[in-house]
Amino acid sequence: MNKTIIININGIVFHIEEDAYDVLKNYMTDVKRHFMDSADSLEITTDIENRIAEMFTEILARESKQVIVDQDVRAVIAQMGTIEDFASVDEDGDPIPNTQAFQGRATGRRLFRDSEKHLLGGVCSGIANYFNIKAVWVRLLFVLITFAFFTGALIYLILWIVVPRAVSRADRMAMKGEPLDLQGFARNFEYELRSVQGTAAALNTTAQPLAYKTRDFVSDFFHHLAAFIRTAGKTIIKLIGIAIMLMSIGVLIALTIAVFTFFAFGNTNISHVFPFNTINHDYNVPFMIGGYLVLGLPLLAIALGMVRLVFNRYTMSRSSWLSALIIWVAAIMMVTYYTVAVFADMRASAKYSQTINIAPDSVYHLKINDVKYLSRLDSERLDLNKQFAGKIINDEGDGDMNALTNISLVIERADINQPQLVESFKARGKNEDDALKNTTNINYHFEQQGATLLFDRHMTLTQNKWRDPEVRLTLKLPLKTKVIIESKMNRLLDDVDVHECKADNNKKDAESATFVMTDTGLHCWIDSLGGVAPAINPVLKRDTINNEVQPEAPEHPAKHQKHKHH
Repeated sequence: MNKTIIININGIVFHIEEDAYDVLKNYMTDVKRHFMDSADSLEITTDIENRIAEMFTEILARESKQVIVDQDVRAVIAQMGTIEDFASVDEDGDPIPNTQAFQGRATGRRLFRDSEKHLLGGVCSGIANYFNIKAVWVRLLFVLITFAFFTGALIYLILWIVVPRAVSRADRMAMKGEPLDLQGFARNFEYELRSVQGTAAALNTTAQPLAYKTRDFVSDFFHHLAAFIRTAGKTIIKLIGIAIMLMSIGVLIALTIAVFTFFAFGNTNISHVFPFNTINHDYNVPFMIGGYLVLGLPLLAIALGMVRLVFNRYTMSRSSWLSALIIWVAAIMMVTYYTVAVFADMRASAKYSQTINIAPDSVYHLKINDVKYLSRLDSERLDLNKQFAGKIINDEGDGDMNALTNISLVIERADINQPQLVESFKARGKNEDDALKNTTNINYHFEQQGATLLFDRHMTLTQNKWRDPEVRLTLKLPLKTKVIIESKMNRLLDDVDVHECKADNNKKDAESATFVMTDTGLHCWIDSLGGVAPAINPVLKRDTINNEVQPEAPEHPAKHQKHKHH
């Protein structure tokens, strides 16, 4: 058991063993005795003590201990050198430096801002000292960068704030690569003393030039600004960390609520939500769980990391972090597996078409079918004959998670007088045969009631097997046929715009718009002349279309018909 002493070296407190303290005290006594006759012995010994304090601090941090022992003091003395090492006395009593005792003790140069030979902040002079070149070349380089790339001033300002200023003698010696030992301190002090004595006669102590006053003011301003940024930076970083932590927790809570809602309501077929509208329904549950872990675990890690940054507290052990990492990697592999499976199931595409003859008429009304279509299986499941006898179930267009809306309607001119509706069904699969088989999984309902053509707003699948289904409807109408299209149909139309046609007729609040089939396709009917002037494509002439209103044809026996595809 050794006795320890608390000492103070230039404001820094150290715990040192008693034996080590005796060695250090004898060493500093010799040093002070040697430099007592110097012009400013106090400054030299203070710089030496500062250097010793720095070395003690480095030793304690490197070896993770709290007490200076005898070996540490002797190691510092060996590095600093003793009085006997660097000076002896000749016959006349003058000191003779022993340069051989200090070979190899020179240290590498460190980057500081030169606080003496500077014009602004000492950045260029500090860089020149670091590379042992003249400062004028560095200043010239910054000027060229500023004019060539407009970044020199910004780089200089950043270095001014980041690079520390050489304040102490040890800093100035390290900046020039001089050894931080007794001989180095003595040589540096003598050099500075000679420099001051050589230039004292030329200095005008009464006033400084305006340029140097401005230089010193700007230098002090940025010095205090850098000190403020270093002090306030910790607070700013903590505020940013708190903001990131709250954002991560908020997103994680929202993600958790979404997943909880998904399972609580049993909505396992969310085909209308990305990315579930691109994957097989059978993969929804594993894809949801894997996606939640892939997104949620990084958010949790960010939140806990910000807690560590702001409050300096460890919230999870290393084994917990490792377990979370393993789970996250497994979730990524699961999501990747099902993603590859999705693409494998949809490598090929196929389609087929069928034609439905439409009862002839001069005017057709195109509407969305608001009556919900139910198959025979739906009727048996809901027991329609008992529960909904004499009642109509409406289709509001929402609430059915299986309802898909990848439907488009194109209205073209027919080559014959027979109006027709061509239904094209497209799907994807592992190969062409599988894709063609998947097209039969598409169910779309169309119905004609007299002159009214009713279109379902969505399609359904007879099996829980999503393979990028698509329904493309082509309505072919003879020349001069008029079509009245309600506004609800606009979302299905590809080539015409009902709302634009209503605006052209100054009837934005109308429930429908009228179109007419011309040689160049379907055009909006402009009712500016009492309903006799259709809109003409600019390349058409007025006499291209017969403006006479055609009388309605007698009702055809086959007008009332229903069409559906399973």
